[in-house]
Amino acid sequence: MITEHVRDAAATAVVFGFFASSWYGWAQEAPPRTWRRPLVAGSVAAILMVVAGALLAWRHWSDGTAFTAETSRNFGIVVGIEFGLAALGAGVLAALRRRDVIPAWIAFVVGVHLFPVAALIGYPLIHVVAALITLVAVAAVPVARSRSLPVSAVTGLGTGSVLLAAAGSSLGIALLGY
Repeated sequence: MITEHVRDAAATAVVFGFFASSWYGWAQEAPPRTWRRPLVAGSVAAILMVVAGALLAWRHWSDGTAFTAETSRNFGIVVGIEFGLAALGAGVLAALRRRDVIPAWIAFVVGVHLFPVAALIGYPLIHVVAALITLVAVAAVPVARSRSLPVSAVTGLGTGSVLLAAAGSSLGIALLGY
């Protein structure tokens, strides 16, 4: 589960923390009233991960990274494909008047794109995150419908929680100096 470079683990905490906060924010679109405080707490914890991870990444900036010129190019391609598929799918769903399932689609694309990202940078923890986010995305619509909840709330809570846990794990890995 450990990456070769402290900087990469710290930067992963930043990225996952930022996106955890974003997903918790999306979950606040129309959640049950009792979810509001935990969602806000999750957002705050995620932002704290961003700050701590950024400080640690800055401190270890010259220590090395898995990102070479080739890795960076390939990473950009993977992320570009991710954004394209997310946008295309969201556009199709909006045209079909199925905007309610857009969060699950976006989470699915995010989860799937993390598999090649994990392989590119050699960070096995990201494979686990990829699998869990993909699982959240697949389960979100049936879970939301079975409990009369908005898909955005279920997807945001699940994806945000996976990302927050992964940010915390990455921060811990970075602090241990792996």
